[in-house]
Amino acid sequence: MGEKSENCRVPEDLFNGLKVTDPQEAECACPPDSNPKDHQSQSKLLRGAEAQPQEDQGEEEHFHDCIASFEKEESGVDKVENKPDDVNSSELDEEYLIELEKNMPDEEKQKRREESTRLKEEGNVQFKKGDYIEAESSYSQALQMCPSCFQKDRSVLFSNRAAARMKQDKKEMAISDCSKAIQLNPSYIRAILRRAELYEKTDKLDEALEDYKSILEKDPSVHQAREACMRLPKQIEERNERLKEEMLGKLKDLGNLVLRPFGLSTENFQIKQDSSTGSYSINFVQNPNNNR
Repeated sequence: MGEKSENCRVPEDLFNGLKVTDPQEAECACPPDSNPKDHQSQSKLLRGAEAQPQEDQGEEEHFHDCIASFEKEESGVDKVENKPDDVNSSELDEEYLIELEKNMPDEEKQKRREESTRLKEEGNVQFKKGDYIEAESSYSQALQMCPSCFQKDRSVLFSNRAAARMKQDKKEMAISDCSKAIQLNPSYIRAILRRAELYEKTDKLDEALEDYKSILEKDPSVHQAREACMRLPKQIEERNERLKEEMLGKLKDLGNLVLRPFGLSTENFQIKQDSSTGSYSINFVQNPNNNR
C-alpha cells in the first residue's frame, strides 16, 4: 500500500505550480486517497502526467517565441552559437551587424561611437606601455560598442587589435583582423602592410607578395613594399625548387620500393628532355653504373 501511494505522488509533484486547463487534468492533480479503490482514476492520472510535459513545452516555446523566430530569420546566429562564450559582437559578420542596427536611433549610434573612441584611446595607451593583452581587450570592447555604419572606425580598431595580437604571437588571429580591416577599408595601407608582414612570418610568401604589390599600386613611395617586391620573387623561386626536389626525392624512394622485387631501381630509367620540342622521353638502362 505504501508503494502505491509513493507512485501516485510522483505525477502530483509534476503538476505542482502548473496551470491546469483541462477539467480531467484538474481532477488528476488532486491528492489521491491513501487507499485508492478506483484503478481507472490512476490510469487517468498517469495519462495526464504524460500529456503535461507537451503542454509545458508549448508554453516555454511561446515564452521564447521572439528569440526562436529571430534565430530562424537571421542566418548569422548560427555563427554565434558555434563560437566560444567569450566572443563578442566584434566577431560577427558586418552585414549581420548592419541588419541588427538598422532600427537604432542616430543619437544612440553616435553615443556608442564616442564610447568606442574612448575605449580605443585607452587601448592605444595600453599598447604603448606594452600591455598588449589589456590593449587587445580594450580594442575588442571598442569594436563591440562601435556601430557597423562607421566602417573606417571599425577598420582602424581591427588593425589596432591585429597589432596587439602580433605582439602576443597570435599570428593567425592577427591576419584575420587585418583581413576584416581591409574588407571594411580596401585603401587602408597600414592594414595591408601589417598583413603582408604576417604572411611573411607564416611562410605564406605568395600572399605576402600580392599584398606588397597592392600597396605599391596605391602608394609607390612605400619603401618596405618596394624592397619586398624585389626580394620575395627570388625567395619564392628558391622555395619552389626546394619543394620540387623534396617531391622528386619522395617519388624516387617510392619507385625504388616498387622496383626492388624485380631487381631494378630508378637508376635503370633515365629521363631526357628534347631541346627542340621540350618533350620528355624515358630510356631504360641495363647497367646504369657502367655509364658513369
